[in-house]
Order: sequence, then structure tokens, then C-alpha cells
Amino acid sequence: MALQIKVPAVGESISEVTIANWLKKDGDTVQLDEVIAELESDKATFELTAQSAGVLKIVKQQGTTVPIGDVIAEIESNGQAAAAKPAATPAPAASAPAAAPKATGGVKEMKVPAVGESITEVTISTWLKKDGDFVNVDDIIAEVESDKATFELPAEASGILRIVAKEKETLPIGGLICRIEVAEGAPVKQETATPAAAIATAGAGDKTYAAGHPSPAAAKILDEKGITPGQVQGSGVGGRITKEDAQKAQSTPAKAAESKPQAPSAPPVIATGGNRGERREKMTSLRKTIAKRLVSVKNETAMLTTFNEVDMKPVMDLRSKYKDQFKEKYGVGLGFMSFFTKAICVALKDFPAVNASIDKDEIVYHDYCDVSIAVSTPRGLVVPVIRNAESLSFNQIESEVIRLATRGRDGKLSIEEMTGGTFSITNGGVFGSMLSTPIINPPQSAILGMHNIVERPVVKNGEVVVRPIMYVALSYDHRIIDGRESVSFLVRVKELLEDPGRLILGV
Repeated sequence: MALQIKVPAVGESISEVTIANWLKKDGDTVQLDEVIAELESDKATFELTAQSAGVLKIVKQQGTTVPIGDVIAEIESNGQAAAAKPAATPAPAASAPAAAPKATGGVKEMKVPAVGESITEVTISTWLKKDGDFVNVDDIIAEVESDKATFELPAEASGILRIVAKEKETLPIGGLICRIEVAEGAPVKQETATPAAAIATAGAGDKTYAAGHPSPAAAKILDEKGITPGQVQGSGVGGRITKEDAQKAQSTPAKAAESKPQAPSAPPVIATGGNRGERREKMTSLRKTIAKRLVSVKNETAMLTTFNEVDMKPVMDLRSKYKDQFKEKYGVGLGFMSFFTKAICVALKDFPAVNASIDKDEIVYHDYCDVSIAVSTPRGLVVPVIRNAESLSFNQIESEVIRLATRGRDGKLSIEEMTGGTFSITNGGVFGSMLSTPIINPPQSAILGMHNIVERPVVKNGEVVVRPIMYVALSYDHRIIDGRESVSFLVRVKELLEDPGRLILGV
């Protein structure tokens, strides 16, 4: 009797799925746990595996929408298949069967680990192993994405992987990701290609299965860009699409289909002004979380912004005078960020409320300055932290800024490098911003916005002179910081920057 393959239950709110792709054809011989189809729901795409070995008989065709529990295929056992096809050409004798892993009866449940003090949920970005695969302890089986970083999930035991959470599914900390049926030993891989398969492969122009297939990291990048793998030329082994290929890829508009000449028609009443194309890209988990948190800050804090202007000439003169010696001695350039960071650390000591945060019904004051710096990356805004900035020298601050910014743009920041900040700096001036009202980075209570430097006429000692001026903005939580403290803090920063010798002397 043939085994019926039914649509499995894939989520409490999902009642139907669509057969996105049959990976095996009707009449093909399939093995136990071999992936035979891809099913697509309104939340995720997942793989359907064969529940026994035999000959596949497809019941529902590709593109069909099927309710949960309906039969979509049948598998006839190998014995029935042999009776049905007596004239089939006998296959060459196979080598000795691979040694099978020995099951121990134990099951290891893998749950979402705690990855940061402010992170409450993660998204399964990519499964690097398939359901039913044998995995060894510490094998990387998935990539998990939070609102701050993407990290790898290693297997906690050796055995057969049973996936519970599907790709793109969001889970709370402690949620069940998968189970591992613990086993001893590992299956031995062996070459099973027949001469006929080798001939077919050679006839296909020496292409391999890897040709045109993206790696997990490349697939994620292509999905974010809205590019199909068929549009990208792979440079990896066997034509595989690498992460670098995906990063360089650019979506190209489809060529207009050639059509036969038609009789001329009357021109439209309203002519368009040019190309009116549109494209849609799925929001990344990072972008969705950023949106959610920014709206939360606006709704849950009493946020105000105060402004001031800074005459940057003293800092620029000092920087111009010593930048070559500084670069030669320390190997890093002398930028404006180190001056602002040092000035902020001094001002935070004078006004501790600006360096505080709210924890339920308590105010937490910090005796240290962990300064977060906003870094724009291709995936979105990240905010790494300079630890104990108050104790660092100018060259140490510049080195740390370069290190964190580089790791941020390369997507290599760890959770620890982005948590625990007590105050933030954002520099919109690098993009040409003249003035802005930056949004607080919770649970912090204040953020300083830097802007571009423009020569403006100002009055000095009763005379109008031209000076390089920067507008600075301080957004703060009025629940902790009063107006007097916010304005005084910003004035203190202004005074220190306009007389940088005070930063060096500590007065």
C-alpha cells in the first residue's frame, strides 16, 4: 500500500500552504528524509521531506494551494516499484552501505539563548542544516538575527536534527528552536554517482549542483535586495554564488519583451513623464526592530531637544597644528569625535542626571561614561559602545572609533559591543545635515547630535567676523533631566570645545 504524504501542520494560525516547487518529478525514486518539495505559507517557506523510500507519485501540482492535512503525494514502497517496472535496467552494484549512527534514545532541546540584556526576541535568519541531517556537536546549524546583530547557533549535541522553528520565524528568548535526537557515531559519506549520472553531468557542460546556488549568507543578501539567484553569476567552487557575489549584485530591470509590429494607434491623452517603475523589498528583521523601537521611544519618553552653536575654530586650529605629529606617533588621524567625546565625559561628570537611566520606579546613576556612537551601515543603523571613555586618551578614543565603525560596516559587531551604553553621539554632519532632533537610544536618557561645519558671520568683541560654526542638539528625557540641566550640560560642552586647552588640563 502506498504511503500518503499530507501537508503537515506548520503553525497555529496557518490553515493552508502553496506548493512552491517540486524538487522531484513524478515517478522519481526518493530516499527517506530526502527533500521532495518546497511549501510556502503566508509567513515562511519550508521543505517537505519523504517519509519513506520508494517511488514518488505527485497528486497536487506545483502552484496549487492546499489545506493543512490534504494529500499532495504518495510514495510506493521499493518492492511495489520493482514489480511495477520489471524491465528497468539494473543499477551497478553499490559499495558497502555507510555505517549508520547509533541512536541513544536521548533528545536534546535547543532553545533561544539569552544574547543581551535588552533583547527579548530573535528571528531565525537562515537554517544551514536541513531537517533530518546528522550534525556533530558545535556544528553551526543556523544563523539567528536580533535587532542588534546576527550570530551563529552551534549544535549542542551530536545526532539527527529535527527543526521546530522555521526560517523568518520570530521567537522569544527561551523559545524552542529545534530538537536533536542524540546519536553516537556519524554516517560515512560515499560516492554513489553512476556512470550514467557522470555522462549526464558531462553533457550538461560540466555544471554541478552548486552552479547558480547561493551560500546561506549570499541567499540572505540577495533576498534583502530582491534579486533572484538566476540574475547573479557565481564565482565560487562549481559556480556557487558567494557572499561577495551577492554584495556586488545589482537588480536589473527585466528587458522589454519583443513584440510584433502593430498598427499605429492614437497617442494617449495624458503622456507620462518617463519611467514609472516600482519595486518592493522585504523589510529586514533589523529594520523592522529599529522602526518598532523608535516609535516606542517617541511614545514612552518625554523627549525634548535643546540647541546651541559651537565655534569650531579653536579645535580646528589645534587639529591642523598637530594632526601630522599625531598621525605619525599614534598611527590614527586626529578627528573631531575625540574632542566631542572628551568634552561630553567632562560634562557628564558635572551633570550626572544626563548620564542616568530609568529602571521601573528607580533612577540609575552611572559613575562611568560608556559612550555609544551611531554608525550607518548597509543593513541599518548600529550603535557600538566605547567603554570607560572618560579614562581614554585622544588616540585611544580615535582608535576605538575606527575599530567599532569598521566592524559595524562589515557586520561583525558582537552583542557585547552594542549593549550597556549610558550616553550616545550621532554625527549627521558627515552627510551634510545642518540641524536635527536626534532620537534617544533607550534605556539612555540623552543623545548629542553633531552637524556640519559652515562658515557663518558671528559677533566677536563687538565686531562681525566669519567663523566655522557647528550647531549641536541635545535630545533628552524630561522625566529625568530638567531644562536647567540640559541647557547647562550643552553650554558646558560648548565651553570645552571653544577652549580645548581645558580638556587637556581637566579644568
